[in-house]
Amino acid sequence: MTRARTIGIGMDHSAASRTALKWAIENLIDAGDTVVVVLVLPSKSDPVNKKLFLDTGSPLIPLLEFKEIDVRKKYGITPQSQIFDMLDTVSAAKQVKVVAKVYWGNPRDKLCEAVHYLKLDALVVGSRGLSAIKRVLLGSVSSHVVQKATCPVTVVKRTLPISSSDASKQR
Repeated sequence: MTRARTIGIGMDHSAASRTALKWAIENLIDAGDTVVVVLVLPSKSDPVNKKLFLDTGSPLIPLLEFKEIDVRKKYGITPQSQIFDMLDTVSAAKQVKVVAKVYWGNPRDKLCEAVHYLKLDALVVGSRGLSAIKRVLLGSVSSHVVQKATCPVTVVKRTLPISSSDASKQR
């Protein structure tokens, strides 16, 4: 029997991070694992609990609490119901423990910090699919995390739906 793992999912509620969560559920997460949803909010946001947990990030928040409106307000989180549905489903279907941790600041640094302090066995992040020029100018969070994280990192590219004109060209 394999040991239970701790798998982090970098989440910013974008389409790319939802795709990464879906990929992790379908391809990586097994029974008994712990899934840590790592949310990195902008440092300019100012929720109530930010001052208390600015340096270390929030304590681990169980999924049941994470879904409560009051808890989300304390941390400044506005997740989509689709994400909760996905997390509820994987929790029940695969018997995994789901928790969340909230950080404030630069996602590149905070995701690497989460890997280190949470002792993640793997991290899954989404990619926005920036062009080479935009990656150079803006910096790629996923590229930075792949280079600096101390655990395996999977970058899931967001796949765009094929339009009808593209589909006819492929035939």
